[in-house]
Amino acid sequence: MIPMTLGEIAEVVSGRLRGADPATQVAGPVHYDTRAVTAGSLFLALPGEHVDGHDYARAAVAAGAVAVLASRPVDAPTVEVADGIAALTALAAASARRLSATVVGITGSSGKTSTKDLIAALLRRRGPTVAPAGSMNNELGHPYTVLLADAGTRYLVLELGARGVGHIRHLASIAPPRIGVELNVGSAHLGEFGSREAIARAKGELVEALPADGVAVLNADDPLVAAMAARTAARVVPFGESAAAEVRASDVDVDELGRARFVLTAAGTSVPVQLQLVGEHHVSNALAAAAVALETGMAPADVAVGLSEARPASRWRMEVTERPDGVLVVNDAYNANPESMRAALKALASVARARRERGGRSFAVLGPMAELGPAAAAEHDALGRLAVRLDISRVIAVGEDARPIQHGAALEGSWNGESSWVPDIGAALALLRGELRPGDVVLVKASRAAGLERVALALAAEAEQHDGEERTEDGAA
Repeated sequence: MIPMTLGEIAEVVSGRLRGADPATQVAGPVHYDTRAVTAGSLFLALPGEHVDGHDYARAAVAAGAVAVLASRPVDAPTVEVADGIAALTALAAASARRLSATVVGITGSSGKTSTKDLIAALLRRRGPTVAPAGSMNNELGHPYTVLLADAGTRYLVLELGARGVGHIRHLASIAPPRIGVELNVGSAHLGEFGSREAIARAKGELVEALPADGVAVLNADDPLVAAMAARTAARVVPFGESAAAEVRASDVDVDELGRARFVLTAAGTSVPVQLQLVGEHHVSNALAAAAVALETGMAPADVAVGLSEARPASRWRMEVTERPDGVLVVNDAYNANPESMRAALKALASVARARRERGGRSFAVLGPMAELGPAAAAEHDALGRLAVRLDISRVIAVGEDARPIQHGAALEGSWNGESSWVPDIGAALALLRGELRPGDVVLVKASRAAGLERVALALAAEAEQHDGEERTEDGAA
């Protein structure tokens, strides 16, 4: 954050100093985890479901925090406030007003984190860039990320999520973006919003927040996003594969690991790109990132190099591990919605086709998608049917809410494969351990609450352990 004294902070957050010198300066960021606290930082004490940050106030100060932002008395120098999140928001907004960085905001029903990572990878080639680790796109993570930026930050890249109307407007007011990226309008949080049109109204709050000299980067391949051009005073830059796109992809193809390659055309120049990310759906994300980088003055050839060199930066998003026995595990279990599930299944099918000469099969281990409301049963059923049409060898639905996936797969005709339902993660692992063989490809995907990443992590860990044991025995012999 921009350095402030405790007295200035107390004024900004409408707080009261207790046992603290108002002249003491906070030169570091704000942290709510004592493990992240650094010298000169401010510790935000938040009550949680299992632990209360107020109980760790003294530990935070011992770790280097100059004071604690707290909502009740603690045994440490304190800026006491009525509400910790509200105070964090006010402090982030005050710090953002003093930044000279270009702020990039990203929203969409799916792909936000992957696109954020690509944008950050490109912009870091141009100067100091701050972007959140993982998603960090809500009322806590967003202002927390803003406060990681300081006077030396050139670019601040932020995700903006929403579970209701007004959420994105609120987040955009904390650190007003100059460049806004609208990726897509899908079915994520359909239960809260009720319709894709309602989701589009909420997502469009980002482009409405842009200044007249700003830039709206819009997906020309998504009609609901393309229509947002009428809702902004900013200049519009369309991206996609359609002829209307200024930043366009053509000749899209994938390799045997499902990584897309394409020709990027922008500013009258065409250059080849070979992504390191698994899934053809990342082409759209890469185009959005390219559009942002081009707006900052980056040359198309440099953009292509940056995209081709970018590696996955956030865990459990199409994270690929090839085991010593040749089994490929694709961990995409961080989150899920109908659009990202379909993209992941298509990526699985693509990888399986490319590896067919190895004789392996494709396994889709799928958990439930959350927050779909009345559409949940139909959307899960449709996924099972899609897996059949994509010729996935085996579908394993995990958990009670995922039963319709198995039902849909079982009812889809003309399929020689099998579908199974298992009640929990342990049962899924037991089934996989009994069936996997060299050359198989396993996709693991579900909404975050399902915890299905444990399946992928266990499969990878067991393989590594087994391989280590074999090498040890060989060495002893």
